[in-house]
Amino acid sequence: MRSNDRPEYYLILEIMKIFSFVDPLVTRWMAKHGINVLRYSVGVIFIWFGGLKFIPELSPAEHLALSTIEVLTFNLIPAHISLLFLALFEVMIGLLLISGTYLRLTIFLLLVQMGGTMSPIFIFPELVFAQIPFVLTIEGQYIFKNFVVISAALVIGATVRGGRLTSEPQQLQPG
Repeated sequence: MRSNDRPEYYLILEIMKIFSFVDPLVTRWMAKHGINVLRYSVGVIFIWFGGLKFIPELSPAEHLALSTIEVLTFNLIPAHISLLFLALFEVMIGLLLISGTYLRLTIFLLLVQMGGTMSPIFIFPELVFAQIPFVLTIEGQYIFKNFVVISAALVIGATVRGGRLTSEPQQLQPG
């Protein structure tokens, strides 16, 4: 029996036909909506994590954030003021991301905030690493996941001057 006489062969062919039809549709949808979904999701994370900081002892990152701000500001800002400022700052970034307004400024503010968020890697390595440099503590995992947020900001930022994703490869014109 030849392979193309087997029923499995025709089933696989039908699945491949369906995939060939559906795949471009899904890819076009992702290219059209992906940046906005990315912007909304990062915005929600900032609103959520920032919002937790409005209520003392609710954010699991509160103590690390306060210790970091204390070091970065040479203990010049009282803890309750710095936590309130951080909460407002993060929620503002989230709202700006979701609204899609002032994206250049928003990306800049996000990257500034990320600088502070990532600084415990250098300021408090004993809190970030269980075994330097590879084994992270839970705080370290919380901090290192921000590389994804930074990458998302770079992708979003690449669209502020009209850049976009495309689902089709560009055809190069002979020069």
